[in-house]
Amino acid sequence: MLFEIRGFRFCSSVRMLAALVFILFWIQSGHGQTCINGFAYDSGLRRCADVNECDILSQPCQGDMECVNQIGGYRCISAGLYDRPYRQSSFNLPELSYPDTSDGVADTFLPAAQRPLEPSYPRVRSPTLCTLGYAPAADGTCNDIDECETNSHHCNPTQVCINTSGGYTCSCTEGLWLIGGQCQDIDECRYGYCQQLCANIPGSYSCSCNPGFILNPDSRTCQDVDECEDEPCSHGCFNTYGSFMCNCDEGFELASDGTTCIDLDECSFSELLCQYRCVNTPGSFVCICPPGYYVFEDGRSCEDVNECDTGNNTCTTEQVCFNFQGGYTCLNPLQCQLPYIAVSDNQCMCSAENPACRDRPFTVLYRHMDLLSERSVPADVFQMQATTRYLGSFYIFQIKSGNDGREFYMRQTSNVSATLVLSRPIKGPKEVVLDLEMVTVNNVINFRGSSIIRLTIYVSEHSF
Repeated sequence: MLFEIRGFRFCSSVRMLAALVFILFWIQSGHGQTCINGFAYDSGLRRCADVNECDILSQPCQGDMECVNQIGGYRCISAGLYDRPYRQSSFNLPELSYPDTSDGVADTFLPAAQRPLEPSYPRVRSPTLCTLGYAPAADGTCNDIDECETNSHHCNPTQVCINTSGGYTCSCTEGLWLIGGQCQDIDECRYGYCQQLCANIPGSYSCSCNPGFILNPDSRTCQDVDECEDEPCSHGCFNTYGSFMCNCDEGFELASDGTTCIDLDECSFSELLCQYRCVNTPGSFVCICPPGYYVFEDGRSCEDVNECDTGNNTCTTEQVCFNFQGGYTCLNPLQCQLPYIAVSDNQCMCSAENPACRDRPFTVLYRHMDLLSERSVPADVFQMQATTRYLGSFYIFQIKSGNDGREFYMRQTSNVSATLVLSRPIKGPKEVVLDLEMVTVNNVINFRGSSIIRLTIYVSEHSF
């Protein structure tokens, strides 16, 4: 390759290595002026001035290469081009020769033939002269030397060699920047390139998304995932930003896993939901009633079934069906015990003319009634009254028999009437037979007689 230094031309048979290295850093002054690579802001000149990399860098060139500063950069040139000794050009005077007089030649002065002069610079053996970074080709042209291909560059291992016309540059790969002559990783995550999650990796970065999102094709932004499309909920699903919510149908509640719906036991909430018994069902509940009752229109109360009206009973045609709360009974035809005789289908009478009836009640009237179990007390349950009245007579009302537990008492409400009062609750099912006596006293005619109401009370099993 051909070089020209200090006005002399030198030719070397050894291929000289040259590298063009750009210093990739930014220098910013206090005035905010930004200069391109290889320049720094000069406050005195108030402009960007060239930086002499050969002075500020430590060993910018390797081996026997010398650093030569250039505008905006520097070159590394073989030191042999500067260390070759300088030979001063000297011209040899032609030697004088004298003719041989012995041959009879005239004594004439003739100068000797001039010897060729040696040049003081290297001889150029190739007719092709190429600049630095090029090599002569066989066709006489100059071809660029690919320093990157021939590995004759001086880029450090962290840099990438890029061949240029007549030289090369040392650069950093994407994701790296040059700091102090070394390529160092750029933490892209500091600049918010990712919408959600960012992971810095050497020379690059990777974006990812939080649960409930997927990465968009731009590899930076995130898109909400509609989890409801996969039907994760056992009942209803509501998509939210980055997540989802499950809801349950009426009568169910969300389990601890947040997706499964479990049945609510409404019957456990209160004992007052149903009058008799609550039965839990999936998502709801039903009220049931005991035999002899049906569920009322409100779905919770129990109403008595009147088997006597519906015909759903086992009474014969001779019997009388008597309905009470929760059931019924079949009453047999009245049979009066002697000396009583039947005067109607529910009354027996003992005639005063019959000596056997002297100490007996004059009439026995049969009545029937129902009573709720554990009915609140006190409660008026039955009323009796004199049907015939005699001048000068007064009446006494009393319970003659059947009140062994003292659950009842008689309260006289007038001279001719009284009320049967329930004083203690009775728990059913139970059948109570009371003989309620009305005594007639007439002191004018010295008369004392009585009549009986035989009251049969059917206490229901339930309190409704």
